[in-house]
Amino acid sequence: MNAELENISLDIFGRSRTLAMAGRQCVTCGAAVKQLRDALSEREYTISGMRQECQDSVFNVSEDEIPY
Repeated sequence: MNAELENISLDIFGRSRTLAMAGRQCVTCGAAVKQLRDALSEREYTISGMRQECQDSVFNVSEDEIPY
């Protein structure tokens, strides 16, 4: 499974998911992953390697929907 996720990230984003996550960077944009909103976002990061802002963009989460 990890090999497939690695291949997908290399094909789509041109970045290694493994290296991005080892450096706590977003596989999507390369920015530092600072804080994730909740346990679900943390779980998504372990799968996709996306920081919070990129997760919100991909999953179409608007400011109104963010539980603060």
